[in-house]
Amino acid sequence: MNRLVLRCRSDMPRLRQVPRAEATAEVVTRSYDLLFGERDPVAEPGTATGTSGDWWTVFANSPDVLEHANRGFGLYRSSRRKLDPILRELAQTRAGWARGSQFVFSQHCKSLRGLGCGEDKIEAIPHWAVSSVFDDRERTVLAYADCLVLDGGRTPDGVFEALRRFLDDEQILELTYITAMYDMHAVMSRALRTEFDDRAEPVVEVAAPEAFGGRDFLDPGR
Repeated sequence: MNRLVLRCRSDMPRLRQVPRAEATAEVVTRSYDLLFGERDPVAEPGTATGTSGDWWTVFANSPDVLEHANRGFGLYRSSRRKLDPILRELAQTRAGWARGSQFVFSQHCKSLRGLGCGEDKIEAIPHWAVSSVFDDRERTVLAYADCLVLDGGRTPDGVFEALRRFLDDEQILELTYITAMYDMHAVMSRALRTEFDDRAEPVVEVAAPEAFGGRDFLDPGR
């Protein structure tokens, strides 16, 4: 596997990363071999998609959790799924954007591209509601994804009725489960600061000038 050049990182994950020498569980060694070859992913990070790979080294702290997550990845990629993969990835990508996870959003933009989705649609996901590039089925899936992520599952009857016009019960269940799963991954990545979510809190107080006093807000002349 080729060495990969990563962007400069100002922060690191909040949890300890497990080096290869300490990785004894089969699920961890199997994952490391698949993604990093013979490298120690802590000492020599980098994956083929341009991430550092520290999601995996953090999840290696609990092999059972990593195994459960891997089964989830296998489930949504299974040939047994009835849901159109483009619709699946649109919802996953929107979940990453809506939840504010640069990691989930970026990775699933790549997945959409790999499925042949047009760049116009990928670029429009952040503002899908005012974009004309999506068809009615895609718009309905994106609206449902927002209900799941932004509204915590609160879904108006009108949205669900529209969804039923395009998808059957099995497809709706798959869409709901997979989108909610990636909402969880987005939340966890932000909380633990893994991969592209290793960013400091952007909303902080901007200090006032030294001469400014707190009561100055009450002065109508200012």
